[in-house]
Amino acid sequence: MTQAPPDLRGLAGAAHFFDTEHGQHMLAVDGSRVFDVPPGSAAAWSGWDAAQQTAFLSGLGAGDVPYIDDAPPQDMPLRSLSLAVAQKCNLACTYCYASGGDFGAPARNMPWEVAKASVDRLIAEAEPGVRINLAYLGGEPLINRALIRRTTEYATQRAQAKGVRTGFSITTNGTLLRPEDAEFFEQHGFAVTISLDGIGAAHDRLRPYRGGRGSFDAILKRAEPLLARQKHMQVGARVTVTPQNMDLPETLDRFVAMGFHSVGFSPMLTAPNGQHELDKPGLDKMLAQMIRCGQSFEAAVIAGRRYPFSNMSAAMHEIHRGTHRPYPCGAGAGYFGVSADGGLFACHRFVEDADGAMGTVTDGPDPRRGAWLSDRHVHRQSPCTTCWARYLCGGGCHHEVIHRGRPACDYIRGWLHYCLQAYIRLSEARPDYFGAVPAAAQA
Repeated sequence: MTQAPPDLRGLAGAAHFFDTEHGQHMLAVDGSRVFDVPPGSAAAWSGWDAAQQTAFLSGLGAGDVPYIDDAPPQDMPLRSLSLAVAQKCNLACTYCYASGGDFGAPARNMPWEVAKASVDRLIAEAEPGVRINLAYLGGEPLINRALIRRTTEYATQRAQAKGVRTGFSITTNGTLLRPEDAEFFEQHGFAVTISLDGIGAAHDRLRPYRGGRGSFDAILKRAEPLLARQKHMQVGARVTVTPQNMDLPETLDRFVAMGFHSVGFSPMLTAPNGQHELDKPGLDKMLAQMIRCGQSFEAAVIAGRRYPFSNMSAAMHEIHRGTHRPYPCGAGAGYFGVSADGGLFACHRFVEDADGAMGTVTDGPDPRRGAWLSDRHVHRQSPCTTCWARYLCGGGCHHEVIHRGRPACDYIRGWLHYCLQAYIRLSEARPDYFGAVPAAAQA
């Protein structure tokens, strides 16, 4: 059950009303707080002026002190780096954001000196007790397996000496996995993400080897030792959704049955060659498929079964804790991507892209970082300033917005609207799923 947001006249984007079988509810946008409200509140709100809307919010204990101001973060320490350890790839994915893995530059591996400098910078900016994160990406990072191992062991030693906690992750196409990788990733508690774009032929059409041969069967065979071994390691499947692989419920169920710790979907919004980008009808279809997956998640949670649909579980817990943010992620703030030659970029998607260039890992972020954070703040994005979803969304992926605009706003709002409804249903049926905090305040 979905509904369009009301036409707000006064405090544009200050509240979002939605209905469930349990009554009418409201998201107070500032602070992302959910309230049960009397029937008819949405209709009344749409007829009120700003003063009346303000009084209504104040009566709920909402809207008095803004949670988010206009100021960008200042002098944030680095907490996470993604290393493009191999700017090359053995697949020929039809939509690759990295232009076939090399980011439009000569194919190359990251040398040890750059990886070491990256670890040293992370450790230098971390206080004892802080957790830092090191991610390995490409291209296909396992082309440079020896560097991954050496860097992980070096980071572990340096972090232990300073009392810093470490987290490691890798995103791989899975074709080069070896049984010994399972042992190494388990030893160091890696979060392993394997890119799988559907089942069988659907995946093979989108992610073939350079010679044209499909990669699905090879990936599953190579992933088996990891799926069997995972305990400290967690193995997830990430599906990039295009018009060619829209059967999301079947894909989700199959990957869950295979033993993946999590399964998530991401729409294809921007590709260097424009191939397989979702348009409005495609995003509408994806939303319907995502809601079907969400309904399976709801049923599983109510029945007491784990169902690792990561988009849904993340949304439920973010709504519950009242996530409110002026950015969609930590790009350019506490998180950067590092190119093979040591350039610092706003995130892994901006590697070799002048729009996200921000210095070097040796010298640290340059003044472009401050300008980036100021310009990308959700209060400076249009039409975000009047959108009820702005503090849950954060303004959308920077890379996608810069390079394509905002084709997915209706999709994002539709998904969050459904998630708010599901949150109420799960709070009523299984309050223990969220802990002891009440799901929604009573108006």
